[in-house]
Amino acid sequence: MQLSEESKERIGKLIEASRVAIHYGYLPLIVYLGYINSEPRPALIRLFSPLA
Repeated sequence: MQLSEESKERIGKLIEASRVAIHYGYLPLIVYLGYINSEPRPALIRLFSPLA
């Protein structure tokens, strides 16, 4: 099955957008999952501040 040029362009844009979303969303996802699964939950300021 051959894809038209328009379809190839849309797939390329979708792949690029997915790549950017994964690049910037992976670490915050891991921090969020660790935060919601920990007991007792630390204060948010302690999570992000090196001085807290």
